[in-house]
Amino acid sequence: MAAESGSENLTLVQAVRDGLHTEMERDDDVVVMGEDVGKNGGVFRATEGLYDEFGGDRVIDTPLAESGIVGTAIGMAAYGMRPVPEMQFLGFIYPAFDQIVSHAARLRTRSRGRYTCPMVIRAPYGGGIRAPEHHSESTEAMFVHQPGLKVVIPSTPYDTKGLLASAIRSPDPVIFLEPKLIYRAFREEVPDESYEVPIGEAAVRREGSDISVFTWGAMTRPTLEAAENLAGEIDVEVVDLRTVSPLDEETIVESFKKTGRAAVVHEAPKTGGLGAEIAATIQEEALLYQEAPVERITGFDTPFPLYALEDYYLPEPARIEDGIRDAVEF
Repeated sequence: MAAESGSENLTLVQAVRDGLHTEMERDDDVVVMGEDVGKNGGVFRATEGLYDEFGGDRVIDTPLAESGIVGTAIGMAAYGMRPVPEMQFLGFIYPAFDQIVSHAARLRTRSRGRYTCPMVIRAPYGGGIRAPEHHSESTEAMFVHQPGLKVVIPSTPYDTKGLLASAIRSPDPVIFLEPKLIYRAFREEVPDESYEVPIGEAAVRREGSDISVFTWGAMTRPTLEAAENLAGEIDVEVVDLRTVSPLDEETIVESFKKTGRAAVVHEAPKTGGLGAEIAATIQEEALLYQEAPVERITGFDTPFPLYALEDYYLPEPARIEDGIRDAVEF
């Protein structure tokens, strides 16, 4: 998408900051809040400079109390503001889990539509940066299971800004997970102007005819690398879901009908992960097209390991290639 007002070559974390800045300029009801998001600019500097431009009334440093941060944001949202609370890491979100699932997700239903909860909970998530315990979880399935929440996971800077705009403008709560492994891994042209990427639409990152591989977040890049490595041997279609709740079932099913084989790549543990939901969707909607079992290429059913085993835990191109071959050679 070409921008009349120009564009910048941004990293993913810079696209987060640009998206926040653009929405705060557009709408005075948008406020950013969280631990160290103000003067310090956030643990990953995703909010750097916003405090100086918008002031302490709209870029709010909070106590170290996730339940309090989210609870306060719910009250703000119910009365017309559009808060964007940040959790420093997804692994720190659990004290706020009750507020999210018992109040934010249910507010529209509980009030019979009188109130909505237009808020975006941002959280860096996932492994690969050699972080301590509780800093590397990939627990998106916990939030996907909760009706009333949208769950968005971008994989490119362009999508990050556009999806963040869509999330902030949504009338209902959004969990916006940012794959910190690729925060600064690469750059992409991002328009200066405001734009939206629709929530609930997957992107086909690579066309193929032999197998459909579904993924999201930081796993998109190693999946594309694996697909390129297999070129000439297996023609791999790579679908980046971008939004895991709601799932773009139409794109998933249409891709699978074309190839007849599928794999899912995610860094979360296998059991109860979204790979199972995608496999079930394929079974329900396209069983007669299926040529092989759906392969799940995932993290392991263990706590996320510390440094020595981190690279082994995360799906990497060689393991993804092996999984694709297993599905194709079945």
